[in-house]
Amino acid sequence: MVAYDRIGVGYFAARRPDARIAARIHAALSTMDSVVDVGAGAGSYESAQTVVAVEPSMVMIAQRPPGSAPCVRAVAEALPLRDKCVDAAMAILTVHHWSDVAAGVEQLRRVARHRIVVLTWDQTVFRDFWLLREYLTAAARINEALYVPVRQLVELLGGAEVQTVPVPHDCTDGFGAAYWRRPEAYLDPAIRAGISMLAYAGDGTLDEGLARLAGDLRSGQWHRRHSDLLERNQIDAGYRLLISDQAAS
Repeated sequence: MVAYDRIGVGYFAARRPDARIAARIHAALSTMDSVVDVGAGAGSYESAQTVVAVEPSMVMIAQRPPGSAPCVRAVAEALPLRDKCVDAAMAILTVHHWSDVAAGVEQLRRVARHRIVVLTWDQTVFRDFWLLREYLTAAARINEALYVPVRQLVELLGGAEVQTVPVPHDCTDGFGAAYWRRPEAYLDPAIRAGISMLAYAGDGTLDEGLARLAGDLRSGQWHRRHSDLLERNQIDAGYRLLISDQAAS
């Protein structure tokens, strides 16, 4: 079963694209006339130049809004597209779900004439996120297992500029660290269902940590421990935008 056929129900409601992150992605694609969105999911962050999307999960495809680019059901490792058929390829928070990352990146390089844009995270930064470090060690182990090192991606891409993508305190896209200043959100099952490292966790494996988080919120302990976060508008939680310009062949 495709992962998001199981955990993707209701995804679009929890994972609304954040305009500030979208601006970073769209800026990287602004000079491209045609784009393929690989691992497109429900279509978050697709640029206006997107001519086709590729997504393996019918559950996710069904959540694409009206007016989205046409979507082909396929996997990143075997794109049903001609060589050098688009100016750019984008892959947004998806490479950690690919069964063969090297094959998937090679496919991106095969179909893109000029540029590849990938949004991912750096686990060396993300593993220090308070939710994982203090409460949900089971989710931390899942995230470690899913992680594809940024250095590996850069090498597979043949080089890339790596940009830090800060997470704003009111981020509308409910990915892993989106609620860093809104800890009560992680107690909501609907929000956890949209975060793969939490959705993949087995029944009951997060209960003890979530109970401690709820207790610390009631007592004010969380707010005392993380008072520094309450004064910040954004943080670096490890999210990285990779921009790779492909040599003409």
